[in-house]
Amino acid sequence: SKTALNAYTVHLAASLSGTKVKVNSAHPGWVKTDMGSDAAPMHVIDGAKTSVELALMKEDGPTGKYIHLGAELPW
Repeated sequence: SKTALNAYTVHLAASLSGTKVKVNSAHPGWVKTDMGSDAAPMHVIDGAKTSVELALMKEDGPTGKYIHLGAELPW
């Protein structure tokens, strides 16, 4: 479940505290795919933005967070 994933994200981020490794959960949004359907408001490129931003974030970026399009989401 999403709650379990987010809890594990926080746990893993704490375990890796003091290293250069960052651990975050990415929410891509509702994306137009076979699974998301044509009714989804977001194109695949826009849905990938969160994952790309997290992969390329700076060393001082967030860790242990649930992120969508640059914003932290509550869980």
